[in-house]
Amino acid sequence: MEIKRNILLNPGPATTTDTVKLAQLVPDICPREREFAGLMAGLREDLVRVVHGNPAQYTAVLFCGSGTLCMDVCLNSLLPEGKKALIVHNGAYSARAVEICRSYGLPHIDLALPYDRPADLAAVEEALRANSDVALVYATHNETGTGLLNPVRELGALAHACGAVFVTDTTSTYAMRPIHIEEDNIDFCMASAQKGLMAMTGLSFVIGRRDLIEASKDYPRRSYYANLFRQYDCFERTGEIEFTPPVQTVYAAIQAMKEYWAEGEQAKWARHSQVMEAIHAGLEALGFREAIRGEWQAGLVAAVRCPDDPNWSFERVHDYCYARGFTIYPGKAGTAGTFRLCALGAIGAGDIEDFFAVFRQALDACGVALPVRYDR
Repeated sequence: MEIKRNILLNPGPATTTDTVKLAQLVPDICPREREFAGLMAGLREDLVRVVHGNPAQYTAVLFCGSGTLCMDVCLNSLLPEGKKALIVHNGAYSARAVEICRSYGLPHIDLALPYDRPADLAAVEEALRANSDVALVYATHNETGTGLLNPVRELGALAHACGAVFVTDTTSTYAMRPIHIEEDNIDFCMASAQKGLMAMTGLSFVIGRRDLIEASKDYPRRSYYANLFRQYDCFERTGEIEFTPPVQTVYAAIQAMKEYWAEGEQAKWARHSQVMEAIHAGLEALGFREAIRGEWQAGLVAAVRCPDDPNWSFERVHDYCYARGFTIYPGKAGTAGTFRLCALGAIGAGDIEDFFAVFRQALDACGVALPVRYDR
């Protein structure tokens, strides 16, 4: 079967291998069969292994949905009655965590910080000292809107010093940047299959401490479907997702996991780093500027400032590149006037060289002068 290969430079879903795509072509099976439950058990164990967790202490709980579902799950499930969540808010995705808290009416502190720099540890420590009732600290590892890397190990240490649980959104770092869940002071992290694992959309997962999940059974039940203990308990009793799982998507994730182990953690991270270096080099050659300083980036997303050339049109450049098999992505709130190029997926540095040849053609077709111009 010939499948057209597109190079996705958007922040997910990512470019996948044909073997992952074709893994979905399996005989139909009822997801309540023991055979399928056994497949999910192995996948759960592997998900914990990716972050170097001890399976006796940590587990993975699967959900049918996008990464945002796992944000919802952690925030609504892990906050005890009468306690507050502290949201370290320095990007579009931590802003989403604030919105989730507001939607549930969860007591929370919106610690709004600048979007263009890592979280200020002193500000976080001050907020924790001033609010002894904080039981959960939440931060985003890689703010995908900008590519900003937050210091999760230090944030986790601050949370633990105050007796709080530390939750971090690793949706755009999991299975790319190496993570050591215990050493990094992470109690819970989360991701979805279509990003670092380079699988398909529709499957997401929370990885976290068993003891804290079990303690949460006595917390307020704020959601029927998106409750962490309920899903965990069903897995532990039956080996199954409680409600209908995305069967074919699970098969794709299992194949993607096999390919993750075959490539290896360090080799995969080196490949993503090479892709990112090629993106930086290609942008610099054309005169583009990035919104975040290089040393503050996670090494997976470049937020690029749009030039001031009157002929620049993101839509026209996007459409030109898209027609030739390359997808670029607009910026997020808080980074107005940017677009993004990402190093996720089954791509290599050679794909980036091919992209910049097309990108240059797109700029020429739009009449954008090179090197690009900035008036500020």
